[in-house]
Amino acid sequence: MRRRDFIKVIAGSAASAWPLGAATQQQTPKPVIGFLRPTGAADGGHLVAAVRQGLRESGYPSDKIALESRWADGRLDRLPKLAAELFALRPAAIIGTSRRRWR
Repeated sequence: MRRRDFIKVIAGSAASAWPLGAATQQQTPKPVIGFLRPTGAADGGHLVAAVRQGLRESGYPSDKIALESRWADGRLDRLPKLAAELFALRPAAIIGTSRRRWR
């Protein structure tokens, strides 16, 4: 077998095996950070933007972390269900309010 024919055979078999090897590799899921607020998105959207900016400044690009937001829109009775939704995502952290300002 000539050298060129041999190289073609090797290159062809490597190219045909490439998709199989790539398909078997599992993607590492992105870490999830949950954001839970009793207000609406319009009232707290600036806070999500601040979290994203803080992550970027800390060296965590936004394409490497998933930020999931849940908003109760002023209905505190919705918070347990929204918190359960976030917990089901198995987040690395959940950001929420530390004190109530509701009267």
